[in-house]
Amino acid sequence: MCHQFSLAWRDHDLCTRFGVPVLPAGLVPHFSIAPGGRALVVLGSGPREASLMQWGLVPRQAADPSEGTRPFNARAESLAEKPMFRDLVQSQRCLVPATGFFEWKAPKRSPWYFRMRDGAPFAFAGLYDQWHGPAGETLATFAILTTAPNTLVAAVHKRMPVILSREDEARWLFAGSLSEADRRRIFAPFPAGGMETYPVSDRANDPAADDERTIRPVSRL
Repeated sequence: MCHQFSLAWRDHDLCTRFGVPVLPAGLVPHFSIAPGGRALVVLGSGPREASLMQWGLVPRQAADPSEGTRPFNARAESLAEKPMFRDLVQSQRCLVPATGFFEWKAPKRSPWYFRMRDGAPFAFAGLYDQWHGPAGETLATFAILTTAPNTLVAAVHKRMPVILSREDEARWLFAGSLSEADRRRIFAPFPAGGMETYPVSDRANDPAADDERTIRPVSRL
């Protein structure tokens, strides 16, 4: 499961990294993004587009976006079994840029932070949809796919987000059916050797705590 992540890119050029011409107005670095928050999403198999969407999927057929569940994660292994995700995986795929994510270790629910070894931004595999209201309003939302953990994440949690390789980012954005080989490769756990983790303070337990201290390493016995 992934229910908090960061996009605090420091000196990295997100336009160049994700192949978009311009970033959406209002985008600022976030050290902790929780469900219900707005985050950067990249769309498009031709010219790419970056926009801000709300985390927590509202399907277009929903009668009222304030009612029902708003899943923020989707299990990669069972997408075809879930009506909410079955059609989206064909044509509504997106990248969710991030610089790290949090998981909590039992039994004390202690937070740990995961990122790339070089600190560079990366992309989760996401699905998005747009709800259109009777008064012409539009609500764009997304969910992040999850998969089995690699050996690094497995020491903390039994699931991890689907992190795309640079090569698979373009394939994920290209609309149309995924082959079985595509699915096995894309949904496989990201290699543990390319990542690092460390414990962080209990500030991460507060979704409103959104500053550098949230991802700062701490000592834990």
